[in-house]
Amino acid sequence: MERDNDSYQQAFILLGFSDRPGLEIILFAFILVFYILTLVGNTAIILLSIIDSRLHTPMYFFLGNLSFLDLCFTTSIVPQFLWNLWGPEKTITYHGCVAQLYIYMVLGSTECVLLAVMSYDRYVAVCRPLHYTVVMHSRLCLQLVTVSWCCGFLNSFVMCPQTMQLSRCGRRKVDHFLCEMPALIAMSCDDTMLVEAFAFTLGVALLLLPLSLILISYGMIAAAVLRIKSSAAGRQKAFNTCSSHMVVVSLFYSTIIYMYMQPGNVASQDQGKFLTLFYCLVTPTLNPFIYTLRNKDVKGAMWKVLGKDRSLLGAGGH
Repeated sequence: MERDNDSYQQAFILLGFSDRPGLEIILFAFILVFYILTLVGNTAIILLSIIDSRLHTPMYFFLGNLSFLDLCFTTSIVPQFLWNLWGPEKTITYHGCVAQLYIYMVLGSTECVLLAVMSYDRYVAVCRPLHYTVVMHSRLCLQLVTVSWCCGFLNSFVMCPQTMQLSRCGRRKVDHFLCEMPALIAMSCDDTMLVEAFAFTLGVALLLLPLSLILISYGMIAAAVLRIKSSAAGRQKAFNTCSSHMVVVSLFYSTIIYMYMQPGNVASQDQGKFLTLFYCLVTPTLNPFIYTLRNKDVKGAMWKVLGKDRSLLGAGGH
C-alpha cells in the first residue's frame, strides 16, 4: 500500500508547448515581459490606493483587491511555467501541483465574484450618487470582499479534492502548462462524468450567476444614463465611471466562459492553452492600464507620488 501511495504521488510532467520547441523560446520572452508588467502595474495600483488619501474610496478598495488577486494569480502559475520553458525539465511535484490547483481555483473563483461586486459599486455610484457614501460604507465593502473570497475557497475546497482523488493509472503527463482541473480530469482512467457534471454546475454558479448580476447592474446603469437630461458631458462622465470595468469584465468573462462553459471538448487542446494563457497573464497585465489610462484620480495619484521632482524642475524653470 505504501508503494502504491508513492507511485500515486509521483511528480507530474507538464507538457505545455513542448511539441513546439521553437515556440517555447518566443513564449519565454513574451511571458517574462508580460509578467514584469503585471508585477509593476498591479503593485503600483495597490500602493497608490494605500498611499493617496483621495483613493480611499470603495471603488479603489475593490480595485486594490482585484490587483492583489491578479498579482497572486499570475505568480501562482508563471514562475513554474517560465522554469519549464527555459529547460528540458517539465516536471512539477505532486504537492506543487495540488497547491497550484488550489490557489488557481481560489483566486479565479474569487475574481469572478469580485467583478460582480465592483459592478454593484458602479451601479450605486451612477444610479444613487447622493446615497453612495451611506450605502457603500466601509463595513459593507469589507463584507462583500470577504464573501468573494469565501466563494473562491468554497469552490476550491469542493472541486480540488474530487479532481486529485481520481485514479490516473500511472499517468503522469498533463497536457497543459499548469495543473488545471480539466487537464487533470482528462488524465483519469475513471468514469469522470459525475465529476464533470458537478464542475459544470459549480461553474454555472460561479461564472454565469455573477455575470448575470453584472449585466443587470449595467442594464440599470445604461437606463439611468439615458435618463440624464443634463449636457452630453454629464452622460460622458457617467459612462467613464463604468467603461474601464466593462472592458475588464468583457476580457475576463469572454475567455473563461469559452473555456469552461462549452459542452464537451469543443476547443482544441492548443487553443485551450492559449486561451488559458490569455486570462492568466494578458488580462492581469492589461487591467492596471485599462483602469489608469482613462482614470484622472489614479493618474493624479501617480503624479503626486512621482511628480515631486517634476514640480521642482518646473519651479526651477520659472
